Amino acid sequence: MSEELVANKAESSGLSIRDLFYKYIRFLPFFILSVALALLGAYLYLRYTIPVYNVTGTMLIKNEQTSSGRGDSFDDFFGNNKALNIQSEIEVLKSRPLMERVVDSLGLNFEYSAVGKIKTVNVYRSAPFRIETLELYDNSKSFNIKLKFTTDTEFVVDDDLSITFGKEFRNKNGVFRITGKANAGTEYKLEWRPSSSRAREFASAIQVVPKVTGTGILNVSMQSTNSQLAADVVNKLMSEYGLYTIEQKNRALDKTLGFVSERLDTLKIKLDSAQNVLLDFKQKNDLIDAEAQSGNFFGKISESDKIINEQLLQSNVADMINDYLHDKKNIYTQVPVVPSSLGLTDPTLNELVSFYNTAQFERQQLIDANIPVNNPAVQQANAKIEKARISILENINNIKSSVNNVIRSARTQNTSSQTELRKLPAKVNEQIELQRQVDLLQNLYSLFVSKGEETAISKNANISNSDIVNNAFPNSTPVKPNKKTIRIMAVLLGLAIPALFIFLSEVLNDKVTTRADIEKITSAPILGEIGHSYSSQVLIVNKTTRSMVAEQFRIIRSNLQYVLNKKEKGVILTTSSFSGEGKSFVSTNFAAVLALAGKKTIVLEFDIRKPKVLSGLGMPKGPGITNYLVGKSSLEEVIRPVEGHENLFVLGCGPVPPNPSELLLDQRVDEMFSWLRENFDMVVIDTAPVGMVSDALTLGKFADCTLYLVRQGHTFKKQIALIDDFYKAQKLPKVSIVINDVKLKLGYGYYGYGRYGYGYGYDYGSYYEEEQSPQSVPEKVISFLDFRKWFKKR
Repeated sequence: MSEELVANKAESSGLSIRDLFYKYIRFLPFFILSVALALLGAYLYLRYTIPVYNVTGTMLIKNEQTSSGRGDSFDDFFGNNKALNIQSEIEVLKSRPLMERVVDSLGLNFEYSAVGKIKTVNVYRSAPFRIETLELYDNSKSFNIKLKFTTDTEFVVDDDLSITFGKEFRNKNGVFRITGKANAGTEYKLEWRPSSSRAREFASAIQVVPKVTGTGILNVSMQSTNSQLAADVVNKLMSEYGLYTIEQKNRALDKTLGFVSERLDTLKIKLDSAQNVLLDFKQKNDLIDAEAQSGNFFGKISESDKIINEQLLQSNVADMINDYLHDKKNIYTQVPVVPSSLGLTDPTLNELVSFYNTAQFERQQLIDANIPVNNPAVQQANAKIEKARISILENINNIKSSVNNVIRSARTQNTSSQTELRKLPAKVNEQIELQRQVDLLQNLYSLFVSKGEETAISKNANISNSDIVNNAFPNSTPVKPNKKTIRIMAVLLGLAIPALFIFLSEVLNDKVTTRADIEKITSAPILGEIGHSYSSQVLIVNKTTRSMVAEQFRIIRSNLQYVLNKKEKGVILTTSSFSGEGKSFVSTNFAAVLALAGKKTIVLEFDIRKPKVLSGLGMPKGPGITNYLVGKSSLEEVIRPVEGHENLFVLGCGPVPPNPSELLLDQRVDEMFSWLRENFDMVVIDTAPVGMVSDALTLGKFADCTLYLVRQGHTFKKQIALIDDFYKAQKLPKVSIVINDVKLKLGYGYYGYGRYGYGYGYDYGSYYEEEQSPQSVPEKVISFLDFRKWFKKR
């Protein structure tokens, strides 16, 4: 193979952008149609899809935790001063119980929808009428009411009852009344759903996210097909959350007031009893001023009694807290509070009590948000509460031990003073003891009265821990469907569908389509390409032919010189993988183009089983090769010239024998080819398909080269491997591939089969109209594309 042919093959190893463009430009109408249909679908989708709107409101969650530093801070003891967990508050805002309050407050159990020919639209607050529920038989089931307005004042319910506005009507679901007016001919659908079901729908559409991470400012948004509905729900949700937090605080304060009231009632009874005993004792023993009689000893006893009373008060409070924490019914209450440590001044206890109450409130918030008890978050909160309870009990024990030590020391001093007082009358000493009990109960009673008043003041001054920063307003711009995105997706889909179809067709195509399909499988040289002939005649090559197919045969004739090493005479074998690939067409026309070059050429019709050369030339059948091989005719008798074509002869097949393969092994075949080489310049053998019978392999020894035909869209790719085997194993002489029946499409010039497939060609007829001879084409032109480049330069 020459250096030019090698360079040409190397150049064909890759596809350029222009080659790809011309390869796929034939599918342009398909792409345009697909994109047009996709855009039409996008238009219909945007036209009839119900838009979805997004509205957003902003609220502030305030953290009201303070630290007074005082051990008797009532907020610390009763859990009214807790740190807010923003994530917990977000879950509360998204909870169904809170949303049920919104549904009930706005009356959203009924959904108003206008029924159109294609779509049904939510007409919340824009419906011209309202429905009133006078009686509902079962509020746990959903139902629909269909209204069709026949006139401005009458309507039909469920295609059954004809009712006028303002008149009650009854159906299987309850008793209702519709007020307002509507245009005749309009149709509406009313859907009633329980509050829990409607709340579940709205809660799932609510999105709550921090506006800025780490702050208490939250964006509350909702998506709905009705912008006004979404705005009302968001605004009412923020409002109801504020009322909910106030109610939660009031419930805690009510629990505290109840505890204080209960203790005051108990202490009042004990104090009245102690005062009555002291009064009766004084009246019975005529003791008016026992303290004056005790003198200095009473002062000491009073001082020690004061210390003992203070410590007993702390011990009693510690016992109350201890009993409260040991009582199992107080572990998890609806509004959990640990009783006040009141006069206890231990800062550690105050911190533990505050931590315990905070943990209780966090757990209750999780429960209020309908989080299951078995949820890990609830279990973690339980563990946190239990840990705090154990720590408080341990601290209480330490406090009681310290209090007992102080009491023992004070009582020792008191005992010393009382020893001296024993000299006083026993009645005076008994009066002092009764007075001490009264003072102790009076101090406890005064303490609870003071704390009760503080709690009542806190309840009356209670405010929400949230503020609405920005109300939600209806939005006229929908977020779904996004027109720009849908149109872009439609265009992409319109391009993707035909692209996928083309890709799959190429992947699943098992037939040769492009030159690259051949070059991927075999290294055999490709001698040229022959376009599809639209002529009704087989022999299309003559002196006056200016068609592109005829010029392609001339290009193959030029390239063949490098295969035959420019030999003046030669035998060319034409074969293919199977029948129908155009062997007879190529053999006949290639022989004609050789004859035009002044070569005395003969075509041998060696496809004995299915001879087509003579029929293609329009010549009658007669004696031929088989007659010569059986010795009934000489070669001079059976060789016939082709009329109208100088130097072109044909040797027909003759009668079809029963054993063509064995007939080719006869010694007369050798003699025939020897005679033909002596009397003709070029011999073209039209033989049977080598992939089906062995005739071509038998005749291969007489040939100088082989033209192996591959038909576009007809030859299977797997059959190219057979060509590669013949080429590498040299089972056939000098195998060269000719690509046949390449479809041509007229565009700017021609779209024809170039180096890789559908490429760009020229109408060579215009070249010859300038009265230049085909022989003026350089003999070193070795491919169709090279001829095109040469022609373009000219």
